[in-house]
Formats: sequence, C-alpha cells, structure tokens
Amino acid sequence: MNPDDPQARSQEADPLLRWRDEFPILAETNYMVSNSLGAMPRAVYDSLRAYADTWGARGVRAWGEGWWDMNVALGSEIGAIIGAPPNTVSMHQNISIAQGILLSCFDFNGPRNKIVIEAGIFPSVYYVLRGMLPPNVEVCLVPSEDDGITVPVERIVDAIDERTLLVPISHVLFRSAYILDLPPIIEKAHAVGALVIVDGYHAAGIVPFDVGALNVDFYLAGVLKWMCGGPGGVFLYAREDHLRSVRPGLTGWMAHQRPFAFEVDTIDFRDDAFRFLNGTPAIPSLYANRPGVEIIGQVGVENIRRKSIHQTALLIDLAEQAGYTINSPRRPDERGGTVTVNPPHAYEVSRKLIARNIIVDYRAQAGIRVSPHFYNSDDEVRAVIGAIQDILESGAWQRHAGNQTFVT
Repeated sequence: MNPDDPQARSQEADPLLRWRDEFPILAETNYMVSNSLGAMPRAVYDSLRAYADTWGARGVRAWGEGWWDMNVALGSEIGAIIGAPPNTVSMHQNISIAQGILLSCFDFNGPRNKIVIEAGIFPSVYYVLRGMLPPNVEVCLVPSEDDGITVPVERIVDAIDERTLLVPISHVLFRSAYILDLPPIIEKAHAVGALVIVDGYHAAGIVPFDVGALNVDFYLAGVLKWMCGGPGGVFLYAREDHLRSVRPGLTGWMAHQRPFAFEVDTIDFRDDAFRFLNGTPAIPSLYANRPGVEIIGQVGVENIRRKSIHQTALLIDLAEQAGYTINSPRRPDERGGTVTVNPPHAYEVSRKLIARNIIVDYRAQAGIRVSPHFYNSDDEVRAVIGAIQDILESGAWQRHAGNQTFVT
C-alpha cells in the first residue's frame, strides 16, 4: 500500500470499500439511497450483453439452454444467502404479483376468515390484500406506537387467534427501518394454525436472517434495494411442505409438471419453486439481477450488517448533534439499514441534497431516508449531515418550496 494514497488508507481501515470500483455511480455521486434502489454493479453491462448475445445467436434454443430454469436457478443463489434449501425460491416481477400469487392459494370462506397486519405495511401490499380478499374477511391492523416508529410485537401476537388464516407481516418497516421481532409472531401464528407471509424487502441484503431458522411459511423480498439487483427481481421463498400442498389460483404453464404436453386440463403442479411460477418470465431482468446477488454473496450479509450498524449510529449521532428529529430506532438490534432524519423543511432539503448529487429520498410522515451501504465511506455519511446544515442555514431549501415532484 502507498502510505500517501488516501483511497488505499481508507480501504485498509474499511476493507469493504474495495468494492466501490464495482459500482460506477459512486465515482461522482454520494449515493445514500440503497434502501430504494441499490447502486448498479459494473458487471450488469456484461450480463445484459450476454443476454443479447444469447438471444441473437441462439434464438429460441436459449429456452432449453438455460432460460427456462433461470428463475429458480437465480432463486437458489439467493437461497444460499437467506438459508433456503435449493429449489425453494422463485423469482417474480414485483412484490404485488408475488403477494397476489400467495393470496390466490387460500380459501377465505371457512371459519378462518381473519388476517393480521401491522401499521408499517407497505401500501402496495395493503392494496393487493384489499383488492383480492373477499368482503367477509376481517383485516385486523395493529397500530403503531405513538412515536410512529415501532409496532409493538406483543400487540401483533395478541391479535392472532384461532380465526386467523394469514399474518402478512413486515420484517423491517419501510419508513423507520424498525426491525420487527419475528419469532414470537411466527410461534403464535403456528400455535393457532395460521400461516405467516413475511415481507422482507427492507431486510434482504442488509439484515442477516435464515428462513429455515425462522421457520417462516413464506418470505417475500427483492433484489432491487440492498442486494443491488435492480428492478424486476422479487423472490418468493416457500417452506418445502407448502411446495407440496398449496395450489395457487394465479398460475400458468411453468408451474405444470409437463408444460410441453400442452394439456388443457387440471394442472399437475410441480413440487418445487416452479409451483409459484406462471407465464413467460422477464429474462432480461434476471440477467440484470444476478451480478448484485453474486456480490452480496461474496461480501457477506454479516459483514455488511456490522458496517451498517456503525454507519447508522454515526448518522444518528451527527443528526442529534445538529438538533434534528430521528424517526428510526436508536437501538442497533431494532434498526435496519436506514436512518430517517426529519429536519425542518425536510422535503425541500431532500430535493436540494439531490441537486447537490447527494442521493437520498423522502417519505411523507417520516422524513429524509439516509441509507449508507457497504460501499459508502464514513466521510460520505458525515457529508450528508453537513450538507443538510448548510442547506438550512443558507436558506437554499427555499428554492424547492411549493414545488413537489411526483416521484420522491
């Protein structure tokens, strides 16, 4: 190492920074929004070129040479990161479709006609629930604490009873990054015969977990955010016993034991992750998804978590020194990878940060979400709070007053 090279010294102090060169946007951008869209790995260029080359040279033969199995093959790579056995994870376009597939497996007309959700639920998941559930289903929503940051696990546990069929629950709340303690919820649900669907979109790639150890029924998450896999990559894990029993109503020929028999008859479901597939998959997305998954597998979520705890604590300390409200948990065991900072004029400040090439996002009723990842430096963390102070003190936020953009 050259002792006069600041970058080399930084990498010696923080070995994860050696991965920075794999993400082109980091060369000129303080990218603090991996909770929303992870930075694109450089290898995506080659991966998408490989897709085009395969289609161009092999044509329809590509289906038999890898495309047909690609959904589940990539799912198994993700499975190795989350403790799932091979062939238990399938890939889907987005969380709404994956939730819809799961909901289509169940009959809500019997005595079990209640589901339990929590106030931190992502709205898209709630919309799917309301859109697909019949009118007779009771939706029990467990409210947040007065702080708007947490949802008491004991209240969720108390709400689950013998009438409960499903508990669709968040692992990490998207506004505050509060980590729900899943084991008591899963234990209570199973004790009364209910099933648990965990939405782990804000956990995968930043908070270590093992689906087998959790004994969760279904786990949904995506590679879009902390796994740096880009859009169109949601994964659905199903416990192996469910892969032999549930029957999705939202299905298609890829779920059939004999898809190329083209039988117009009752579907004969497969007993692996293919059971949850349906029609023709979006192959280009799978090519784009893979490089990020491979990098997260190499870096290791445990290593990412250690650094995340340090940097989110640094953020909280700096923000509190500056006098800003923090809408995320202080305790590291309750906090995911995001710190939601709510300074005065938070929306306008967030727009000015982005104009300065410090990329964050804003969420109503919460504030500015700042999300350092393994490829960010401590100096970049400090720069965010410093920039917020400058924007407020200089009045630069006023240029964005009354001019809210549609996408935040």
